[in-house]
Amino acid sequence: MAATTTRALRLLSLLQARRTWSGHELMERLRVSERTLRRDIDGLRQMGYPVRAITGPAGGYQLEAGVDIPPLLLDDDEAVAIAMGLLTAAGGTITGIEETSVRALAKLEKVLPPRVRKRVSMLQTAVVPVIRAWVTVDAEILTIVAAACRDRERLRFEYRGHEGGLSERHVEPHQLVSLHQRWYLLAFDRDRDDWRTFRLDRVAAPRATRFTFNPRQIPGGDAAEYVMRSLRSRPMNYQVSVVLEAPAELITSRCRPGEGEVEPLGDTRSRLRTQGDSLEWLAFMIIWFNVGFEVEEPPELIQYLSDLSDRLARTVTS
Repeated sequence: MAATTTRALRLLSLLQARRTWSGHELMERLRVSERTLRRDIDGLRQMGYPVRAITGPAGGYQLEAGVDIPPLLLDDDEAVAIAMGLLTAAGGTITGIEETSVRALAKLEKVLPPRVRKRVSMLQTAVVPVIRAWVTVDAEILTIVAAACRDRERLRFEYRGHEGGLSERHVEPHQLVSLHQRWYLLAFDRDRDDWRTFRLDRVAAPRATRFTFNPRQIPGGDAAEYVMRSLRSRPMNYQVSVVLEAPAELITSRCRPGEGEVEPLGDTRSRLRTQGDSLEWLAFMIIWFNVGFEVEEPPELIQYLSDLSDRLARTVTS
């Protein structure tokens, strides 16, 4: 009986992890026969879990959304990850879910076992949000795009380009990447027959098409690396050159991947070349190095830092 219960819980966990499973995949994961799998599926249905059987070549089993959310089966690491994700969302880059995230976190913490609650508490104490994002993403758009990535479902949306023009896009969404305080979608553009990177804050009215696709091989094999290469090759509003009073090795170690190019200027100084669309973020990035610096260009960043310095000086002396 204990083995049957454990297997049923494992089956439920698998059905919650992915939209659709084939019977063969479930039998392999659970190491059971087709007859045993069907009996376990019937057992879940009797307990009120709406498991739907899908017929046809792409058939399998799917856990439908019911009237009530079924209990989630989480191990310790998954529970900690969800709790910390909710904490981040409460002050992060997604608009409209800050208060909801706080409420959800409070409910989750009430049902966590003491050992897990202790881990979450320690992490909450240690992690301090440094800065809010300059660009936020609508929670509904993020949810729709993430679901399309998960389900390998073609997506249509309107996209506002760098110059402000709108275009209709039909893509195969592969992966979302969070980078430099922004969300990006890596997708294969069917109309342009090529890979494209889309800033999610420029996406409007995303619509799932109900047409699935077979995943393509991402060029280079890594989505984050592809997005970083794409950003480096794309001109942004501000091209930055700043001399830093620190050796190149130190600055390089403090730069995030793809953040810029560091040039040594002797043993104690270096030059960082980077780019960006936000003066606020560029200023924060430079100050974050915590060394003396002199901005060579652009003049807009020099003026922004001068104004910021004046505001800080007035605050300190007032």
